[in-house]
Amino acid sequence: MKLLQSIILSIAVIISASDRNDHKKELIMSQTEWAIALHGGAGTISRDIPDTLKEQYYSGLNEALEVGEAVLRDGGTALDAVEQVVRNLEDNPLFNAGKGSVFTSEGKHELDAAIMDGSTLTAGALTGLTTVKNPVSLARIVMEESRHIFFSGEGAEEFANQTNVERVENDYFHTERRYQQWQRTQEDTRLNRSSDIDDKNHKYGTVGAVAMDRKGNLAAATSTGGMTNKQFGRVGDVPIIGSGTFANHVAAISATGWGEQIMRNVSANTIANYMEFNNESLENAMSFVLTERLDPGDAGFIGVDAAGNISMQMNTAGMYRASLNSHGHRVVRIWVDE
Repeated sequence: MKLLQSIILSIAVIISASDRNDHKKELIMSQTEWAIALHGGAGTISRDIPDTLKEQYYSGLNEALEVGEAVLRDGGTALDAVEQVVRNLEDNPLFNAGKGSVFTSEGKHELDAAIMDGSTLTAGALTGLTTVKNPVSLARIVMEESRHIFFSGEGAEEFANQTNVERVENDYFHTERRYQQWQRTQEDTRLNRSSDIDDKNHKYGTVGAVAMDRKGNLAAATSTGGMTNKQFGRVGDVPIIGSGTFANHVAAISATGWGEQIMRNVSANTIANYMEFNNESLENAMSFVLTERLDPGDAGFIGVDAAGNISMQMNTAGMYRASLNSHGHRVVRIWVDE
């Protein structure tokens, strides 16, 4: 009898161990191997935009998403993914970054960008670029090859001269749509009347990407042409590490919105800190900053955490955004209630 009981117990232990192993396999199978999210700006986005333009935006978001997917699916790094995605968005004239950047009050284009590696806390940032075709790539060179983090204006251009990044004339960034927008603002200023561009809901235009790769590393990158009709020397949140761009071992965050408000609250870093110090989820931390630290209409964020969870939230009417993970869960949206 004792022998029989011993055999039955041994079988039970083996079955139990097998069940645990199967459960472990299921957990491993269910884990997110990689994840990516991107944005193309937030603010008041009219639902009355022509269907053709709407489809161009959806197409542009999907194309950028596929660029990131290709990098991460093939085992590339989160850093490579966010750089390549942002480069793609910089080359798309629909978005206020790179080609298609807005005009300053002086009728020029001044570009900002930043990138950050969450695994090392290294970062690179630039402001006031005028001849660099893809600012995000120069930001990465700053991060990897310079002992500094942040270059501005003439210094940023001089640093670019020491690299092989592609250069362009300033009018490369010109698009008719942005020019007409600037002309309307100039006319409103001349006549001393309020401009719809001066409304904070029309100041927004930034592109960004966040990613987690197969090794669990996180990265974030952001790029912008700034604010329409901005004054000389104005710097927004994008290149301020911790404000518009941040990544560490907890989360990677990229912001878009009213730069001054995002900077006042050091928003991207606040989200990551709220998660770490309060043991909170990315979703809740992002919601906290949007509802308790910022005012309605101020900003939008995209983020990914160390488990591959993605959050894309805003307190504006809309945000051009998209995300995808290794499970094939794809989201491409513009308005809040899609």
